[in-house]
Amino acid sequence: MTPNPQPLPDRARWLALAIVMTAAFMDLVDVTIVNIAIPSIQRSAHASLSQIQWITAGYALAFAAGLITGGRLGDIHGRKRVFLVGIGGFTLASALCGFAVNPEMLVASRILQGGMAALMVPQVLSIVHATFPAHERGKVFGLFGAIVGLGAVSGPLLGALLTEWNLFGLEWRPIFLINLPVGVAALLLGRRFITESRAPKALKLDLVGVTLVSLGLLMLLYPLTRGRELGWPLWGHLCMAGALVVFAALVSYEKRKAARDGSPLIELSLFRVKSFAAGIAVQTVFGVALGIFFLVWTLYMQIGLGWSPLRAGLTGVPFSIAVSTAAGLSVQQLVPRFGRKVLQAGALVMGLGVLLYLWEAHHYGLAIASWQMALPLVVMGLGMGLIVAPLTDAVLSEVPREHAGSASGLINTVQQMGNALGLGLVSVVFFGQIGDRLAPAQVGPAFVHAFQHALWYVAAIMGAILLLMTALPKRPAQHVEGAGQEEPATDQEPELVH
Repeated sequence: MTPNPQPLPDRARWLALAIVMTAAFMDLVDVTIVNIAIPSIQRSAHASLSQIQWITAGYALAFAAGLITGGRLGDIHGRKRVFLVGIGGFTLASALCGFAVNPEMLVASRILQGGMAALMVPQVLSIVHATFPAHERGKVFGLFGAIVGLGAVSGPLLGALLTEWNLFGLEWRPIFLINLPVGVAALLLGRRFITESRAPKALKLDLVGVTLVSLGLLMLLYPLTRGRELGWPLWGHLCMAGALVVFAALVSYEKRKAARDGSPLIELSLFRVKSFAAGIAVQTVFGVALGIFFLVWTLYMQIGLGWSPLRAGLTGVPFSIAVSTAAGLSVQQLVPRFGRKVLQAGALVMGLGVLLYLWEAHHYGLAIASWQMALPLVVMGLGMGLIVAPLTDAVLSEVPREHAGSASGLINTVQQMGNALGLGLVSVVFFGQIGDRLAPAQVGPAFVHAFQHALWYVAAIMGAILLLMTALPKRPAQHVEGAGQEEPATDQEPELVH
């Protein structure tokens, strides 16, 4: 069993960081790039509204269902090895998406792509956690926040440009094919520069846990995603209620598994760490807000207002720049001084930005211009940037290194589960406000009204997040301990160390 490595020389560590951040960037871009191209896919591929939902929700569903397993596989078989398998599979799935011959193949390829991302993404935070000492992680998570912002701005712009250019007559397909050279380069460089790490104690894959997690998530998310399309049948409600029973069985089984051989899929003892438990709750609810907003926003601009993909992509630039700027400042300068108050300020500012956007959408209606959206988008972006990077830092700051894979898998899982829940709720909070048979003149007003309705939900969710943040620690552990320590103090949580 390969032990966790000692800190690598600066050059190798930062090259490894650049490679795993590239993978995270690919995943972020892939989500946003698809959103902006949805109307084009619907037109050229003759995809139904259900298939359009599945192109986005299918990815999120497979991603959420596989993330915990992906994190644990990295702990067992080596994070570098599983990362390389994931990025190779993600690149292959991107090619299948790009060459899909019908909507059914595109949906299936997106589900495969989500599954491969579930192997790749948990290793990013695990490799960072295992490679960098505690006092350097603030800087690293600041960079991670900047990458989030860059991915948010690059995805819509890149998707808009590739769709508008219609390269080689391929229409929307280059939005997936662009992953190929990036993925191949990351695969080759990753083999050379990433150092292998895994859990110091020999672990086994908990197949029963994998089955229960996957089954519970599918039972919860599948009916939400297809509920409106099928008329909210009784079996869907029973399935979602049954998911709670499955999750209860999972908790009971994982407790017995931990006591028996110390190798559960989910380290339930992590939830005894207040920062981790509170952060997980915030991540879940935040994912719901983002899942609703970004899909609804795209449909509002391109179908409701009739804007081109390029105009919609350019409209989002102020938001993304604000996210990237605030994310870098929050971790490196603000959180060390003000702690939890920075995240709470972020939730408040983002909520105010949503309310401002709501007022403008109502006031200007179909006549709203891109420049008029800039102010609410900048306010929302600043708020989001104050949350995204320090939240990850707060959740992981007190997690022992041997549980890094399980913890990062849980972080990503709950965020994606929240995102998938948000996408499922789009059927209720957005499509539920739009009639099934609209005359051309009715489309714009109907989408504007539905967008305003959805924003009320997003604003309410941001209020809930503000309340949940009161349970976060006042300061992440690594900022309290000082720069001289290599690991977060674990003496208060000895039960986490096997």
